[in-house]
Amino acid sequence: MKKIGFIDYYLDEWHAEKYPAWMEQASGGRMKVEFAYGQIDLPDKSSNAAWCAKKGIQLLSTIEAVVEQSDYLVILSPDHPEFHEELSLLALQSGKPTYIDKTFAPSQAAASRMFELAEKHRTPMYSTSALRFADEYADLQKIGIESICSLGPGEFGNYAIHQIEPIIMLMGIEVKRVMWTGTDKTPSLIIGYADGRQATINLYGWDCPFSMALRYEEGASKFIQIQSDFFSRFIANLVGFFESGKPVVSQSETIAIATVLERGLKARFTPHQWVLV
Repeated sequence: MKKIGFIDYYLDEWHAEKYPAWMEQASGGRMKVEFAYGQIDLPDKSSNAAWCAKKGIQLLSTIEAVVEQSDYLVILSPDHPEFHEELSLLALQSGKPTYIDKTFAPSQAAASRMFELAEKHRTPMYSTSALRFADEYADLQKIGIESICSLGPGEFGNYAIHQIEPIIMLMGIEVKRVMWTGTDKTPSLIIGYADGRQATINLYGWDCPFSMALRYEEGASKFIQIQSDFFSRFIANLVGFFESGKPVVSQSETIAIATVLERGLKARFTPHQWVLV
């Protein structure tokens, strides 16, 4: 059995709670989360020690210990990507397959540094939104997409990734500029491509399902609502990555996504004006 190590900002969060059972099941018992490290305890959540005791996972006192004793590594902190570079530093020097949870990096510069470190030490590494693996996206024709209007729940800081990643996957990385058109409660961002194509993301609150309208150059249009079990496909892909060491998401896409997110947050302060990417 291969041992998985979790490295997190704090362990009492949804991804850390769900991933262990899912990965053990998806791997047919070939993989199991055995070790974990949490950087802080939050007063309104279970302590890292209490969380590990409940889950039957060994809490280690240092990131170094988790890296040394694990076969595969998962950097979590899904709602605090500003800590990903710090938390992944030793993992990316280990040569061991490492997954870094969404959102990968808060800036283009941080994303590039993390990939450079992984490449220097020949560490297989990738990051993705689980939404990438929704069946509804897999069935879409990518060629000829002229425009996309995307909708979904959540706040921009930790949920915009779930709309931006599918757009980059479908329309490519050649983004030229972004423009903030939303409000504080309903963030909205226009993503402009170098060739004139365009996409928008809209975050309309927790009751708004992930959905997307597409227009093709020849005039056809399509509407989809994400209803498939994308997390099970994501976890299956993650297990496959650990076994093969081959990520399915390209470095160029992940850096482009980080760049759009960074410029999107910057564009909030100058609404209705283009910010170059």
